[in-house]
Amino acid sequence: MKSAYERALERLDEDGIERPREGGLAKEVRDEIAEIRSRTEAGVAKLEILLRDRLRTLHDPVERATAQREYAIDRKRLEEQCDHKIEKLRKAT
Repeated sequence: MKSAYERALERLDEDGIERPREGGLAKEVRDEIAEIRSRTEAGVAKLEILLRDRLRTLHDPVERATAQREYAIDRKRLEEQCDHKIEKLRKAT
Protein backbone atom coordinates (compact mmCIF):
# COMPACT_ATOMS: atom_id res chain seq x y z
CA MET A 1 0.00 0.00 0.00
CA LYS A 2 1.38 3.39 -1.01
CA SER A 3 1.46 6.43 1.20
CA ALA A 4 -0.33 9.63 0.27
CA TYR A 5 3.06 11.23 -0.40
CA GLU A 6 4.01 8.49 -2.88
CA ARG A 7 0.66 8.82 -4.66
CA ALA A 8 1.10 12.60 -4.85
CA LEU A 9 4.56 12.13 -6.39
CA GLU A 10 3.08 9.76 -8.97
CA ARG A 11 0.42 12.35 -9.87
CA LEU A 12 3.14 14.96 -10.29
CA ASP A 13 4.98 12.62 -12.66
CA GLU A 14 1.77 11.96 -14.62
CA ASP A 15 1.11 15.68 -14.97
CA GLY A 16 4.68 16.35 -16.06
CA ILE A 17 5.48 18.44 -12.98
CA GLU A 18 8.97 18.34 -11.52
CA ARG A 19 9.26 16.52 -8.19
CA PRO A 20 10.27 18.47 -5.10
CA ARG A 21 13.96 18.42 -4.29
CA GLU A 22 15.00 15.85 -1.73
CA GLY A 23 17.78 17.91 -0.18
CA GLY A 24 15.71 20.99 0.52
CA LEU A 25 17.14 24.44 0.99
CA ALA A 26 20.37 25.29 2.75
CA LYS A 27 20.10 26.67 6.27
CA GLU A 28 21.34 30.09 5.13
CA VAL A 29 18.61 30.30 2.50
CA ARG A 30 15.95 29.20 4.99
CA ASP A 31 17.20 31.86 7.41
CA GLU A 32 17.03 34.53 4.69
CA ILE A 33 13.50 33.46 3.80
CA ALA A 34 12.50 33.65 7.46
CA GLU A 35 13.99 37.15 7.68
CA ILE A 36 12.09 38.27 4.56
CA ARG A 37 8.84 36.90 5.98
CA SER A 38 9.52 38.54 9.33
CA ARG A 39 10.09 41.93 7.70
CA THR A 40 6.93 41.52 5.66
CA GLU A 41 4.90 40.66 8.77
CA ALA A 42 6.31 43.74 10.48
CA GLY A 43 5.36 45.88 7.49
CA VAL A 44 1.83 44.48 7.47
CA ALA A 45 1.52 45.11 11.21
CA LYS A 46 2.65 48.70 10.67
CA LEU A 47 0.04 49.14 7.93
CA GLU A 48 -2.66 47.75 10.22
CA ILE A 49 -1.71 50.15 13.02
CA LEU A 50 -1.74 53.08 10.63
CA LEU A 51 -5.13 52.01 9.25
CA ARG A 52 -6.64 51.74 12.74
CA ASP A 53 -5.35 55.20 13.64
CA ARG A 54 -6.70 56.63 10.42
CA LEU A 55 -10.10 54.95 10.82
CA ARG A 56 -10.46 56.44 14.31
CA THR A 57 -10.35 59.92 12.84
CA LEU A 58 -12.48 59.24 9.77
CA HIS A 59 -16.24 59.29 10.11
CA ASP A 60 -17.26 59.56 6.47
CA PRO A 61 -18.07 56.07 5.11
CA VAL A 62 -16.59 56.91 1.70
CA GLU A 63 -13.29 58.02 3.23
CA ARG A 64 -13.22 54.93 5.47
CA ALA A 65 -13.78 52.67 2.46
CA THR A 66 -11.02 54.48 0.58
CA ALA A 67 -8.62 54.03 3.50
CA GLN A 68 -9.45 50.32 3.69
CA ARG A 69 -8.95 49.92 -0.07
CA GLU A 70 -5.57 51.65 0.15
CA TYR A 71 -4.60 49.35 3.03
CA ALA A 72 -5.57 46.29 1.00
CA ILE A 73 -3.53 47.51 -1.98
CA ASP A 74 -0.47 48.24 0.18
CA ARG A 75 -0.75 44.89 1.97
CA LYS A 76 -1.01 43.01 -1.33
CA ARG A 77 2.03 44.90 -2.65
CA LEU A 78 4.08 43.95 0.42
CA GLU A 79 3.03 40.31 0.15
CA GLU A 80 3.82 40.19 -3.57
CA GLN A 81 7.25 41.70 -2.95
CA CYS A 82 7.86 39.09 -0.25
CA ASP A 83 6.82 36.26 -2.58
CA HIS A 84 9.02 37.66 -5.35
CA LYS A 85 12.08 37.88 -3.10
CA ILE A 86 11.56 34.35 -1.79
CA GLU A 87 11.06 32.96 -5.29
CA LYS A 88 14.23 34.73 -6.43
CA LEU A 89 16.18 33.14 -3.55
CA ARG A 90 14.82 29.69 -4.30
CA LYS A 91 15.68 29.95 -7.98
CA ALA A 92 19.21 31.12 -7.16
CA THR A 93 19.92 27.89 -5.28
